[in-house]
Amino acid sequence: MQSPRSDRVLATLALTLLGSGCLLVLWPFLTSLVWAAILASTSWTVFLRLDRLVGQRRTLAASLMTLLVTVVLLVPVVAVALAMADNVAELGVAATSLLKNGLPDAPSWLANLPLVGHSLEAYWQQFAHDGQRLMEELGKLAQPAQTMALTAGRVVGKGVLDIALSVFLAFFFFLHGELLAARLHIALAHLAGERATYLLGIARGTVTGVIYGVLGTALAQGVLAAIGFAIAGVPGAVLLGGATFFLSVIPVGPPLVWGGAAIWLFQQGEPGWAAFVAAWGFFLVSAVDNVIKPLIISRGSRLPFAIVFLGVLGGVLAFGVIGAFLGPTFLAVGYRLANEWTTTEPGAVRETP
Repeated sequence: MQSPRSDRVLATLALTLLGSGCLLVLWPFLTSLVWAAILASTSWTVFLRLDRLVGQRRTLAASLMTLLVTVVLLVPVVAVALAMADNVAELGVAATSLLKNGLPDAPSWLANLPLVGHSLEAYWQQFAHDGQRLMEELGKLAQPAQTMALTAGRVVGKGVLDIALSVFLAFFFFLHGELLAARLHIALAHLAGERATYLLGIARGTVTGVIYGVLGTALAQGVLAAIGFAIAGVPGAVLLGGATFFLSVIPVGPPLVWGGAAIWLFQQGEPGWAAFVAAWGFFLVSAVDNVIKPLIISRGSRLPFAIVFLGVLGGVLAFGVIGAFLGPTFLAVGYRLANEWTTTEPGAVRETP
């Protein structure tokens, strides 16, 4: 007859194997599951209002909310895709003209750059008005560019599939949200005791603040930048707006885009439009990052820039496109909980200066 200790060891081993098996099965969908949970959590207030409007019919409310999330996520993607198709055509025409006629003469300010100015000007002038030589030089970059494009395409495709699956899974989070929240609260109570509710509130507030702050700021900057570029007649306005969206996490990212567009307009003999783009970028696009983003994120937590920056870059490397939002969310929650667990007074969170 086996001893009680042996029974416990066997039971623990069986549960470990079962948990490992479940994790192995769910691993390919883990990113979508987490993103679906975040979507449901950050929009739960809206879902409850919708549920009351339809007379507490939970299945109908969950279906309508899932449809709403789908529209919110898909409509911008489709609109950007259609606009980008037109932009790619415009850029293709411009590239054909460039390859035929070569680069224009180097701008006068290029030679004035310290240390590298004369070298850059000499290199530029090799391809001025010489399309054949420019094509030969670009041919050396064809293979690396093709590899990079294929890799980027796979990442984007995986991101689209993850988002589509997460929207589908969000329906079940809306449908069974209270039960899942209760189970999570019980699990945390076993780990953290009486402070489980407080810690869960910190995690939810941090997730909401980071998602609204990072995603909302990036979207606002991208849209504002695209509008400004379109008004000024900059080719590829939507593509440049998309670049602003993805570079918004870097403090100097958006200025690189609208600053480059302003310089291009100036070189084209449009100083008025160049000044307009520079003013639009400084007072509107960058103002969103400097004013709105800290305000939104601070409602959930005051986060060091390194947390958001490393979260975005590491998230993309780990999870693909969707990791731009998962990465900073994970690090932000970990940062807040680490602060909470290392404080001496319950409820008092120490913020790193």
